[in-house]
Amino acid sequence: MSAPTVTRDQAFADARRVLDAARARRDRDRAAGRLAPEIELILRRLEREQKGAQAPAAEHRAAA
Repeated sequence: MSAPTVTRDQAFADARRVLDAARARRDRDRAAGRLAPEIELILRRLEREQKGAQAPAAEHRAAA
């Protein structure tokens, strides 16, 4: 029983395509003001945390 298999690279590419589409849809809804206020607050908090986590890494690379 030889079922067709998906390669690891293809699986990652498929997942990335779905994730990118979901992010694009979220960004369009956000730009149009269609997100619930609670979701907007969550996104802002996550963006703030991500920006804070990236800043020390950038400073460390610049000092090296």
